Amino acid sequence: MLRALLFATTLAASGAAIAQTPPVAVSAPAPAASRYAAQATEGDFTVRDFKFASGETLPELRLHYTTLGTPKRDAAGAITNAVMVLHGTGGSGRQFLQPQFADELYGPGQPLDLAKMYVILPDGIGHGKSSKPSDGLRMKFPAYDYDDMVEAQRRLLVDGLGVKKLRLLMGTSMGCMHGFMWGAAHPDFVEAMMPMACLPVQIAGQNRMWRSLTIDAIKADPAWAGGDYSSQPVQGLRTAVSLLTIAGGNPLALQAQYPTRDAAEAFVRERVARDLGSRDANDLIYQVAASRSYDPSATLEKITTPIAWINSADDFINPPGLAIAEPAAKRLKNGTYRLIPATAETKGHGTHTWAKFWKADLVELLKRTER
Repeated sequence: MLRALLFATTLAASGAAIAQTPPVAVSAPAPAASRYAAQATEGDFTVRDFKFASGETLPELRLHYTTLGTPKRDAAGAITNAVMVLHGTGGSGRQFLQPQFADELYGPGQPLDLAKMYVILPDGIGHGKSSKPSDGLRMKFPAYDYDDMVEAQRRLLVDGLGVKKLRLLMGTSMGCMHGFMWGAAHPDFVEAMMPMACLPVQIAGQNRMWRSLTIDAIKADPAWAGGDYSSQPVQGLRTAVSLLTIAGGNPLALQAQYPTRDAAEAFVRERVARDLGSRDANDLIYQVAASRSYDPSATLEKITTPIAWINSADDFINPPGLAIAEPAAKRLKNGTYRLIPATAETKGHGTHTWAKFWKADLVELLKRTER
């Protein structure tokens, strides 16, 4: 009964921002990694008998992660320089090795200089190389939500990596929403927080509608077979990916880059076809459905962590015209909010991954939270 409730009718009423690199909202095939990929270390941490908010239990929950830099410890042995960066829906920690993020932040003298910072890039439950439906359980995989994902991140830090406090928590889209949840649930764990491309409210209206249509498109394909397909339900996935492509784009940039009918059609068809190869239908359903219980609107006053919250004006997923962000920002005890103006250079929802648009905000946040 619970699973039917979570993965049928209530999917149409659930919500939170989907995330990813431009121009798709959920992860697209990643561009070439930056030079910092060679410096990255990957690992797995297993949580035994992880209990989900749904009441389900997984005997072994695998949490994959990527790290950069080296932990530094104080006299008591506590790690003092840990930075965690959280990806968006459909993504993985390795998206933060892309040049537009890594080359702007990880080098000598840059905000997350790897000589000074220990950067942790987890794969959320259901994503990347962490445990997910496509490992074999398919639609029998526990019905995880954002509460489960945040708790798994905490377990990875504390039990897996020995991190008891974060110097900085960054998050993009879904990771942005996780940040607001972290701030309320663990106010003393994080010294500074930078959430990007989300709103701290339950997602409704148009935003919820296109998400529901994304899931419905997959389930309506007979080839989905209730999740027991032998090959991907391509027609359903094609419709889902098409919706995500439009949701993640910047109209100004797309008009400038593809100013003719032929150019626009050629680009989007190639993009959708390329993106299809990276998808698993059940994983995508779970990734989108995980947002169903997200709604931190009642807990904003509990967040005492210094925050630099960044959204972009060309974000279809979190449009500024809703006038949600500014009133919410006033409720943050120690937060600032900035809206990046839309230009032909910004990246729609995916502006969150292009550090050149907000690097100065990060520098200021780190400066004002120096020990």
